Amino acid sequence: MAPSEQDRIVRQVFFRLMPLLFIGYVMAYVDRINVGFAALRMNADLGIGPAVFGLGAGIFFIGYFLFEVPSNLILEKVGARRWIARIMITWGLLSAAMMFVQGATSFLVLRFLLGAAEAGFYPGVILYLTYWFPKAYRARIFGAFAVGIPVSLAIGAPLSTAILQLDGMLGLKGWQWLFLLEGIPTTLFGFVFLALIPDRPKDAHWLAPTDRTALQAVIDAEQRMVAATHGTSLRRAFADPRLIALSFIYFANTGANLGLAFFLPQILKSTGLSDMQTGLMTAVPYVFGVVGGLTIGWISDRTNDRRLTLAGALLLTATGLALAGFATGSLWAVAFMAVAAAGLYGGKAPFWALPSVFLSGSAAAGGIALINCVGNLGGFVAPSIVGWIRETSGSFEAGLYFLAALAFSAVIVTLLVVNARFGDARPAKGPAAVPAGASRR
Repeated sequence: MAPSEQDRIVRQVFFRLMPLLFIGYVMAYVDRINVGFAALRMNADLGIGPAVFGLGAGIFFIGYFLFEVPSNLILEKVGARRWIARIMITWGLLSAAMMFVQGATSFLVLRFLLGAAEAGFYPGVILYLTYWFPKAYRARIFGAFAVGIPVSLAIGAPLSTAILQLDGMLGLKGWQWLFLLEGIPTTLFGFVFLALIPDRPKDAHWLAPTDRTALQAVIDAEQRMVAATHGTSLRRAFADPRLIALSFIYFANTGANLGLAFFLPQILKSTGLSDMQTGLMTAVPYVFGVVGGLTIGWISDRTNDRRLTLAGALLLTATGLALAGFATGSLWAVAFMAVAAAGLYGGKAPFWALPSVFLSGSAAAGGIALINCVGNLGGFVAPSIVGWIRETSGSFEAGLYFLAALAFSAVIVTLLVVNARFGDARPAKGPAAVPAGASRR
């Protein structure tokens, strides 16, 4: 298979699978963070203070943490198509059920259950993408997928604040309409996903038979090489210090991300903006997040350097958050948050290209899930701390400094750990292994 032929097949796979995966991820993230916009009205209606809200925003990730690894191991056994569809259907129903929240207790319980239902979606898709794309393409692919986060926020911000204007229609509060109208479409899309997504290249009837065989052979050869070098033992993978380091880096990145995302509407509202103005201004940083996700992923694959592109993205995040803290109370903070967003979402591209360097088989399924679930504990810790800081200090300034420090700690760990000891942290130009009769890219 000539390089041009491999590019052609990968391009066909990309345009067939990525739109569906992307739409699913946008829906997932809208359902995850719409509570931040609901809080503009819901907190006052239900008597929920900043500390309880921060706990509720974060407790989602406790459920996520507990069920993440089992979910990904099940996905490897039963197939991505059925399991990811199941995840989407159940989390959509639970997201819609948030409209029935009556107070702090039901708020916390439903947020926990929502996290348990969504557990496995993101690492499941990351694992799924390694079944389809040779590693020479993965940073770009992961970067394109990660763009779903800022896109969901850029779309979800004005959409959510617009839905809040339905307050009083049919006797429902605006925040109740928000949960209902953003949750039910996710459930319906789960059935679309079930009907259209194949598990592996060999199952893709929309690829020519020779293309199916060639792509599957390249993927299988790469996975055999990783397995031969590093093994497929789940226990060995969990004890690998590289996995622990990646988990911390993702913990810091996710904490900075969600610590900002859950409180950004309230930070902007405190400058005197209306609900609609808040929604529109909230979208601005995430437009830059889209640019960062695509650009840094392209640079990472182009330079074949995961270490410096990841460290640079994290440093951009830390700098933007620190300057946003300094500018809290003014709209200059939006510009600095845009800088932070470019780093937050750009860093995901080189980051997710790293686990498949030393993980395959069950080790990849469990290891990627472990990175994601431990990392997502940052989504519990950071919002809880930012909420506590806001309640005790009366300002979001110190909370933004805390998030900046968290991101900077990930820069240090990246520079110390992702080096020659990491193994193939700086991949060769093209797939590490190709089957007989295929050429290197």
